[in-house]
Amino acid sequence: MSRTITIDPVTRVEGHGRVTIHLDEQGKVNESYFHIVEFRGFERFIQGHPYWQAPNLVQRLCGICPVSHHLAAAKAIDQIVGIDPENLSPLATKLRKLLHYAQIFQSHALHFFYLASPDLLFGMDAPPEKRNVVAVAAENRELAVQGITMRKFGQELIKALAGKKIHGTLAIPGGVYKTFKKKERDYFLSGDELPNIETMIEWSSAMVEFIKNYHIENRDFLDEFAAFPSGHLGTVKPDGALELYDGLLRAIGPEGTITLPDVDSDDYVQYFSEAVERWSYMKFPYLKNIGRKNGWNRVGPMARLNICDYIPTPLAEKARLEYFEFSGKTVINSTMYSHWARLIETLHCAEIINDLLHDPDILGEDDLVREGRHRQKGIGIIEAPRGTLTHHYEVDDKGMITRCNLIVSTTHNNDAMNEAVKWVANNVISKKEAITEGMLNQVEVAIRAYDPCLSCATQALGKMPLKAELYDHEGNLIQEIIKN
Repeated sequence: MSRTITIDPVTRVEGHGRVTIHLDEQGKVNESYFHIVEFRGFERFIQGHPYWQAPNLVQRLCGICPVSHHLAAAKAIDQIVGIDPENLSPLATKLRKLLHYAQIFQSHALHFFYLASPDLLFGMDAPPEKRNVVAVAAENRELAVQGITMRKFGQELIKALAGKKIHGTLAIPGGVYKTFKKKERDYFLSGDELPNIETMIEWSSAMVEFIKNYHIENRDFLDEFAAFPSGHLGTVKPDGALELYDGLLRAIGPEGTITLPDVDSDDYVQYFSEAVERWSYMKFPYLKNIGRKNGWNRVGPMARLNICDYIPTPLAEKARLEYFEFSGKTVINSTMYSHWARLIETLHCAEIINDLLHDPDILGEDDLVREGRHRQKGIGIIEAPRGTLTHHYEVDDKGMITRCNLIVSTTHNNDAMNEAVKWVANNVISKKEAITEGMLNQVEVAIRAYDPCLSCATQALGKMPLKAELYDHEGNLIQEIIKN
């Protein structure tokens, strides 16, 4: 016998999915899965289009992180027109970086304040109607106002650079289509109409202190919840510094052993493969030299802090050192530390934005676009808010796209999210007679820590709510909970 419970509010992740939990004869969890059951197709939709359309077309994958797709595709298309990252003009590089860090800044603010903070402030078992940003605003107005304003600052900067907050255009093959005017730049420095970048740095620092204190007060839970060993992947500068725009690929094992030694992004196909499973449309990337079982990696803020040697901005670097000093580990494998890492990156982005806004090069008028000898392949890898993002295109003699491969951040985290669901199933749901709403929310909290963008990962068609299904040892559905 099965029963269905409908729960509001909607799941606080971008996209839709289903969780199934299978019990053995003793009522313990035997298997658990995080299913993405929607169609994946954008890699085929893009075929037949001219290469120069790619940076604008692919950002339609998502309304949350279009800038990341826009820039990853632009880096790939630069190569097709014969321009490697080091040959892009300084003006174009700095304007693209400014757009990129504005995107990460606003996206991190969105995730922490809108999606994650209700669970942290009110607890996983709080009533569903309280686990939302409106309740956060009602009980902590200052926190909510700062979070909303931080996101607005990033979005306004994106609009100034790309023309629109969502699905704008700055990058074109070999450069950028416009420069940054002094009046536009001064809007973010003056503080007359919008709190300025100095305020963003101050607020970001305060948020890092807030999450640090939260970890001090809730250490046992945060250390233990959904903790499991894994690899970690990200990009770094040649000297090992954190690099979010254009770096070398580095991966480490759960104890810090190097598993991918700072390789050029153009060589990713030599090191990575993608597996498929019958129960999900989302792929499973892994390192070939390790294999499918253990070669997968977490990506995103926590992974990036794990793999880098230092952060090249002073306030964020100080926060990184405190982060690892508190944990007592050189590699952190506790899922809930992702939020702290995300806020450290938010501070880093604010510092980089400040540096770029004060750089006179961004007000240049010349050398917007460069072009070299055309090629038939281009690869662009960038660190999106959610982790390492790969765009790979091949074109024919007429410049029409013949192949497109996208490895988005959430697919790298696919195995990690399944492990997190399994942890909750084994430690929270096992041997329980029924799934409660609070238990289901713990599954979501584990998934939500990765800030998954399921639409990017699956190129979804239609709508699918989060559904949790509980099966007995004979495969009978004994309970179903749906979040519409």
